[in-house]
Amino acid sequence: MRKNIKLTALAATASALVLGLSACGSSSDPSSTKADGGKVDESKPLVIAASPSPHADILNFVKDKLAAKEGLKLEVKEFTDYVLPNTATEQGQVDANYFQHKPYLDDFNKKNGTHIVPVVNVHLEPLGLYSKKVKALTDIKAGQTIAVPNDTTNEGRALQLLAANNLITLKEGVGTSAKLSDITDKKGLEFKELEAATVPRALNDVDAAVINGNYALEAKLSPAKDALILEKAEGNPYANFLAVKEGNQDDPRIQKLAKLLNSDDVKKFIEEKYQGSVTAAFGTPAS
Repeated sequence: MRKNIKLTALAATASALVLGLSACGSSSDPSSTKADGGKVDESKPLVIAASPSPHADILNFVKDKLAAKEGLKLEVKEFTDYVLPNTATEQGQVDANYFQHKPYLDDFNKKNGTHIVPVVNVHLEPLGLYSKKVKALTDIKAGQTIAVPNDTTNEGRALQLLAANNLITLKEGVGTSAKLSDITDKKGLEFKELEAATVPRALNDVDAAVINGNYALEAKLSPAKDALILEKAEGNPYANFLAVKEGNQDDPRIQKLAKLLNSDDVKKFIEEKYQGSVTAAFGTPAS
């Protein structure tokens, strides 16, 4: 029997969201400017870079069902990697992005000298361990190989998931920045580091793989049903959010989109479409 850890949706506080968004300014403010000093043209579509699923799915729901009522035009551009959405946002090729969590963004900004900031949390995709060769966690034995994402934050997150389920032992205090070199007891397991987007394609070549939630969905895997183990949602720092280049938070179109992404309509869409594989995680991102 698969070991599924029940996800607990993160509670959202509407008052905190309203305060956070109102602090960005009013959508009627004629002096709204962009990070480059130019004026915001509210008649232009807001261009958002997003991972295909669930990010683009959620944005397209907003675009098709909610945006027109708010006078908001949206254009969704899909990206299948974790680098280009941030560089495109930094360079002004897109207005915002929606694909990442805070630990990844902090690491990316530090390494690349970029100035991307979160605006509002939207959802959580639990990281999971999947396999086409074993049916239960107890079937994973010494000598088998597990694939993990190779980017700094997601590899650390993957190793913490494995350690929490007694598949490995990590050095004390390594936290989410854990690396393979921080494993003190591999318990006979071997590890294969791969770009996060390619990990699902390796399922036939390894005994198990730790896969990010959005890539699991793209690979037609159901985290709630197919994962041998899943991250817990409660207290999880990996909520995915809408992000912009610093200075663009005051764009009235961003404020409108942020409110829509944290609406009851979006919460219902997430619950009905993903059935626990993705959970709403509304509110103000951690500083």
